[in-house]
Amino acid sequence: MKIGLAMFCTDYAIPPTELAVALEERGFDSLWLPEHSHIPLSRESEWPQGGELPKKYYDVMDPFVVLGAAAAVTSTLKIATGICLVPQRDAIQTAKQIATVDQISNGRFLFGIGAGWNEDEMANHGVAFKTRHKAMREKVEAMRVIWTESKPEYHGDMVDFGPMMTWPKPIQKTPPVYVGGEFPYGARRALAYGDGWLPHAKRPTYTLLEKMPEFREMEKAAGRSIPISAFGAEHDPDFWNAYTDAGVE
Repeated sequence: MKIGLAMFCTDYAIPPTELAVALEERGFDSLWLPEHSHIPLSRESEWPQGGELPKKYYDVMDPFVVLGAAAAVTSTLKIATGICLVPQRDAIQTAKQIATVDQISNGRFLFGIGAGWNEDEMANHGVAFKTRHKAMREKVEAMRVIWTESKPEYHGDMVDFGPMMTWPKPIQKTPPVYVGGEFPYGARRALAYGDGWLPHAKRPTYTLLEKMPEFREMEKAAGRSIPISAFGAEHDPDFWNAYTDAGVE
């Protein structure tokens, strides 16, 4: 089993470089960092977990800057976004950031993505909440083209650019894309265009392990199988065998 740690890095938490070194020394597989560019004071969307939004959401550092720093002080620890809010990002610039971090880390980057929940935040970026899932897929498709072709171009409904030249390319031909999201819709998106699925281990109405038989049937229907990383699993190792038995990282 692979065990990673997810954390909101802030200016009042353990320095991320110290955290990365400590994780690598203790045999952790990966470090996953979330993002929010900002939190508007207006609130069209409730926090999915309910209640008051924790302070760390307002204070979280930029994940790509932090991951570059973490990569510089480690050699085996995988570094990951968990998750990157792809719909409200520019595809061309984000592709370059990812390729740069993958180069700095010598191919240790994992691209955890999500469509996001904060309608107000997206609106400030000029992103329509109702079409965020389509925007996410097109931007991922465009980034893969940028990473793999010398003169990439992409023509979609929401992302459109002609032939260009941009380097560096990632050390990994295409950094693995772990699609975040719940069952069943997030699972369907992961099977449609992801390299892995990144669901929460526990939701208010179900647990991931309860849904695994249905997910395996979805894999059969899709004709492909992908890795699953449970986000937010129990901290008690006594619970982890159940994930191993279910084929979950």
